[in-house]
Amino acid sequence: MIEIPAKLIRNHQEKASDWLDGLPADVDRYVGEWDLTVDGDPLSGEASLILPVVRRDGAKAMLKLQSVNDESESEALALRTWSRDDVVEVYADDPETSTLLLERLEPRTLDDHPDHVEATRILAELLTHLSAVPAPPGIRRLSDIAAGMIEDAPRLIPRLTDPAEQQLVRRFVAQVGEVLPESGDRLLHWDLHYLNVMAAERRPWLVIDPKPLAGDPAFDVFPVLWNRWDDLVATGNLAQAIRDRFDLMLEVTGIERDRALAWTAGRILQNVLWFTEDGDTRMEDELAAVADALFV
Repeated sequence: MIEIPAKLIRNHQEKASDWLDGLPADVDRYVGEWDLTVDGDPLSGEASLILPVVRRDGAKAMLKLQSVNDESESEALALRTWSRDDVVEVYADDPETSTLLLERLEPRTLDDHPDHVEATRILAELLTHLSAVPAPPGIRRLSDIAAGMIEDAPRLIPRLTDPAEQQLVRRFVAQVGEVLPESGDRLLHWDLHYLNVMAAERRPWLVIDPKPLAGDPAFDVFPVLWNRWDDLVATGNLAQAIRDRFDLMLEVTGIERDRALAWTAGRILQNVLWFTEDGDTRMEDELAAVADALFV
């Protein structure tokens, strides 16, 4: 029997209680089918149970169990499409359940790097490598997601109580509309931030946990801008620090500024729509700060 981490229970007890209830049996199933030995206590991501295991050949690995959804169902495909030099290796997977057997990495992420500027440069270099790869068939498309955002916006924007915020978000809708016809075809990570880059023995840093998407690499700039937030605040000039980080991402990746701004507006829009759908009536402070730094 395994003890399911409390964070995973909190995140899934309302929406995926059946999946939670089935986790102990699922662990037993894959440990048996893939001839694994449990090698430590279970860990938890935001949406997955991760169990240290050892394969029959002695290789250390991580068994990742997660519910099946649009984000998880193409994870193995994306990781196998990118270069092994850039991402965690997939040893085995079950497409029906999105269960993965992954290479075990070091318990250290780019979030632990002492220099947030150098960490950003490393992340930008990885983004450059990943976004050079065309998306394989079957990956969900940014064009569809962006079109859905534009469709949902008129219903959700009025829930914001600040007229200035409503006006700003409507501006973002217009910007997304302008770039929507050319949404791109690269294989995107979607959630490429410091905690999703881990140290490894075979390479200094490897990317984990993609939410695969076919689209414009400019869409993947935003996660860097509102992670390692305390480092930005500590500079004493938050707006300038955000702009500096944005500029560094463009310098390293070569992404065109206008497209980066348009798709960053799209990412802010996406988050605002999610949060207002969940009952928020004001923009999150970090979103508002990024918007102020880049658009106001």
